[in-house]
Amino acid sequence: MKKNNSEKENNKPGTAKFVMKGIGEYMRHNYPFLILFFAGLLAVSALNFVKISTAETIANFSLEDFEIGQIADRTIIADRSLPPDNIDPVSVTKGEKIIKKGFAITEEGFAKLKKMSASPLYIDYRAFANSELYLLLLSIMWYLLFTFISVNRKLLFKEPLLQVIFFLAVYAVTAFCGKLSLFSSPYSICIAIPSALFIMIVTILYGNLSALLLSIVLSIGVLCATNWQIPTFLLTLASSLTAAAIVRKIERRLDLVFAGLMIAVFNIVYVLLFSVIFNETFEELPKLMIGLAINGFLSGILTLGFLTPLEIMLNTASVFRLMDLSDTNTPIFKQMQIQANGTYNHSMMVAQLAEVGCREIGANSLLARVGAYYHDIGKMDQSEYFVENQVNGMENKHNDLNPTLSASVIKSHVRKGVEKARQLHLPQAVIDIIAEHHGNSIITYFYNNAKEKDPSLDEDDFRYPGIPPVTKESAVVMLADTVEAACHTLENPTSPRLEKFITILINQKMELKQLDNCDLTFHDISRIKAAFVNLLTGYYHNRIKYQNQQDPDEAPAKTEEAPAAEAPKAAAKEPAKPAVKEAPKAPAKEAAAPKATAEKKASAAAKTVKEKK
Repeated sequence: MKKNNSEKENNKPGTAKFVMKGIGEYMRHNYPFLILFFAGLLAVSALNFVKISTAETIANFSLEDFEIGQIADRTIIADRSLPPDNIDPVSVTKGEKIIKKGFAITEEGFAKLKKMSASPLYIDYRAFANSELYLLLLSIMWYLLFTFISVNRKLLFKEPLLQVIFFLAVYAVTAFCGKLSLFSSPYSICIAIPSALFIMIVTILYGNLSALLLSIVLSIGVLCATNWQIPTFLLTLASSLTAAAIVRKIERRLDLVFAGLMIAVFNIVYVLLFSVIFNETFEELPKLMIGLAINGFLSGILTLGFLTPLEIMLNTASVFRLMDLSDTNTPIFKQMQIQANGTYNHSMMVAQLAEVGCREIGANSLLARVGAYYHDIGKMDQSEYFVENQVNGMENKHNDLNPTLSASVIKSHVRKGVEKARQLHLPQAVIDIIAEHHGNSIITYFYNNAKEKDPSLDEDDFRYPGIPPVTKESAVVMLADTVEAACHTLENPTSPRLEKFITILINQKMELKQLDNCDLTFHDISRIKAAFVNLLTGYYHNRIKYQNQQDPDEAPAKTEEAPAAEAPKAAAKEPAKPAVKEAPKAPAKEAAAPKATAEKKASAAAKTVKEKK
């Protein structure tokens, strides 16, 4: 027993050390996000303190706005308890409804309003502590959920930074616009909240999951900023989710205008619905409907205006930017057609394969297509060293190089491709595809040739400098690149042979652990393979040979022999022409003319010489 206890005691320091080491590693790898988390929490805490410290017991209404018997146009709830005193015996209880919207103001209610308006401003530290705890829990929830949705994709610092900025903006607008009489009701404040605008931008730049998370966090933050007004929370959440749902299918920038109109319509529907649910009066309903409609429409217009600068600053692969990059009439592709025509055609085919493969598994097919277009731009500078560009009897440049140098030239196209992509300011997601489309696999052709001469060589000298694909799109581009290149060597590419060959190629990638870092499943790989086979079967389709079709290698020989064989027939058919007599002296004169001219020149030259003497 003593021995077991001692072993447990010895294990405790080891466990603690392991935990501390894990925490240290996590902080070392994620310190920018942790700094952002605490900075955002500090900023929202400052906004919360300012909001509470400037809160008035009677909100921001003047006592002059009320009189006894008047029908109240708002509901006022006491923020704190006020005990009776010698000057004013009226007491006020915290949470008590002093006046209620739609009801007449009584003498008692007016007396309580008077007492509240006469009370000095104060800071409710208890309310501040409660809201701080609430915001802390909200921040932790956001951090954990954001980490969860970023598991299967590469996370850049700019994405959470943008979300923090948007949250702070919404919280500040909600907290301080609520102090204005124009936005005093739980519904009218929604006119000023730009949640739909921010959600539309995030959806386009970073996708649906990121927008969904921000919608939830913004709405919960609004709940705190409005002092727990449920209608404001629900209306903000509904408008945000609607904006995300509408924008996610948009493929043209002009469609953002129509998206704004649709959000405006939905905002009107939501305010009508919540007015009925919460039994609100309809006196200000027309103004609310107009205001919320303007909010929705302006969200679409402002998104259209802010989107292009944000795309450039954040360098994101948004739908609109990818559509622009998918245009093959740009100068870079025109240059590729001239300098590396084989690589250009290869890239176009890889793009088709990658697109259909991603579409089958629900990945971003547009990103895969654009990544495939650009994945080999690094070959443009030394295009003659790549076999697809060696045409018209061009000698293979690698015949004069040793295998190690050849491998260096081949693998350098990845590094050069990344450099060119950065010069073109391509999105980081596209750059990642360029860097990962060969993974860290070995250039087997030159490695095997070199190994025959030197068995002790280092295989890392023949390894691509990248890393295995991290995303589904990058992995599909890798498979498409391999399959398209290899299938050119396959004889008689029928559908069964293509399927077997593609299966071998994909299995080789799996054995080399090139698909370990991405979240492709066996089901995904099976569907990708089927999509590849279907597309390539159509590409390598058969045609019917016409009866009079000639082999181009034999046609020229037959064409040259035809005149000789048909010459006797032509001579026999051609009628005899009458003989023409030629003048017998004409040739003599023509022959003598040059001779006479030469003699004259010689005599003239001799005469000139004599005169000089």
